[in-house]
Amino acid sequence: MLAIFDVDGTISDSQHHITHAMALGFEAVGLTPLPASEVLSIVGLSLPEALMRLLPDAPQATRDAVVEGYKASYKSARAASPAPLYPGAKDLLDRLQAREDTVLAVATGKSRRGLRALVKHHGLERHFVSLQCADDHPSKPHPAMVQAALEETGMEAAQAVMIGDTSYDIEMGRAAGLRTIGVAWGYHPLDALEAAGVDHIVHDFKELEALLTRLTEEVA
Repeated sequence: MLAIFDVDGTISDSQHHITHAMALGFEAVGLTPLPASEVLSIVGLSLPEALMRLLPDAPQATRDAVVEGYKASYKSARAASPAPLYPGAKDLLDRLQAREDTVLAVATGKSRRGLRALVKHHGLERHFVSLQCADDHPSKPHPAMVQAALEETGMEAAQAVMIGDTSYDIEMGRAAGLRTIGVAWGYHPLDALEAAGVDHIVHDFKELEALLTRLTEEVA
């Protein structure tokens, strides 16, 4: 089984980094920061796509300036205190990585630099066989990241599952022909995951591990 994980809102609780960096990006161009709930609604998208949704009527130059302000602020926050993993995430990833019947990958809207920094900080360098990020692919929900992970690992869509907290993760997985698992502790409400056509919803890492075990047995 290939288990493809989203990062922000799925294994890492980075909401404070994200909302703070976006607020500073808005303030840098003289705009009033948006409510945290609105900012979290675009987590998972690439930054340009996210700003298209948050500032649809703004000039492109303004959106570009917010992106640059966000990147600078997030980089500074990451250097001072990297985003934590959710309690239980590292233990689950350790156990999955040790299994002979499971391969792990990442598909995230984070930059490659940000992804590698988080993976290194939390000691996950050997856990993921494939790291797919926004720098190299179209934004979610385009299936390119998932397709690249399948190709890199030599797995078929029927042998893989996409795990994420947003509708973009679910839509991306479905577009690539994968089964999907939505996590209840992330940044999108459950009704958004259900509207996106999620196959399963889990409420904690114990439930996620049990479901992955069952799905792995089904494709064995």
